[in-house]
Amino acid sequence: MTAAASAAASAVTRQGISVGIATGAYGISFGALSVAAGLDVWQTCALSLLMFTGGSQFAFVGVLGAGGSGLAAGATAGLLGARNALYSLQVAPLLDLQGLTLGGRLRRVAAAQLTIDESTAMATAQPGAPAKRYAFWVTGATVFVCWNVATLIGALAGSAIDPERYGLDAAFPAGFVAMVAPHLRHRQGLAAGAVAAVICLTLIPFTPVGVPILCAAAAVFIGVRRSDDPTELQPMAGALDAEIAAGGNSFLGPNQRDERDLGSAL
Repeated sequence: MTAAASAAASAVTRQGISVGIATGAYGISFGALSVAAGLDVWQTCALSLLMFTGGSQFAFVGVLGAGGSGLAAGATAGLLGARNALYSLQVAPLLDLQGLTLGGRLRRVAAAQLTIDESTAMATAQPGAPAKRYAFWVTGATVFVCWNVATLIGALAGSAIDPERYGLDAAFPAGFVAMVAPHLRHRQGLAAGAVAAVICLTLIPFTPVGVPILCAAAAVFIGVRRSDDPTELQPMAGALDAEIAAGGNSFLGPNQRDERDLGSAL
C-alpha cells in the first residue's frame, strides 16, 4: 500500500469511526426514553440488539410512551424500518456476498443487520467497490457497538434521569425532523411532507396514538421516483443524509489517484 493509499484508508477509518461514535452516543437518549416509556433494561437492550434501527426504535417507544398499543407501536416501527430494504438494493451489489457455506451465510446475516442509514451513506460515498465495502463494515460495526453500549448506559441510568429536565424527550421529534429536513429541499419531498402533515393533524383528534403516523405514510407515494435500476434508489431517511453526503468528496483524500490506490490496496 502506498503512502497516499494508506492515508486515504486512514481517512475512511476515521470518518467511519467518528460517525459510529456520534450516532452511538445518541443511544443514551434512546435507553433513557425507553425505560421512561415503561420497558425494562433488558427489553430496551433487546430492541437495540435485534431491531437496530434508531428511527424505528424511537418510534416504538414514542408510541408506547404516549399511551399507544403495542400493535400501533410495532406497525409504526416496521413502517420506518422498511426503508432498510431499499438500502439493501444499493448495498447488496457493493458487498457481493455469495456462497452457501456457513461463513458466507453469517456474513450475509451480519451485512443485513448492519444495513442502516449511516453504513449505507458512508459506503455509497466512496468511489470504488473495495473502498465501499471497507467503509460499510467499519461504519456499521462501530455504530452497532457504540449504539448498544450507549443504550445500556441510558437504560441503567434511566431511573435517575428526568428526560424532560435534560431535553431527552425532544430526541424523538428532533430525530425525525433531521430525517425529513434534507428531503424538503426538493419539490416532491416538500409536497409529500405537507400532505403527511395535513393527514396527521386531521386525524390526531379522532384516532388512537400512532394511527395518524401510519395513515400519513400514504403521502410517501408523492415522493416516489421511478427507476429501472434499483441500485439508483437513494437513501430515504437518516440524519446523516445531508451531513455525510455533503462531505462525501473529502472522505478519501485529495485526488482520484489516491482513491484508486486505496481501492487496489483494499
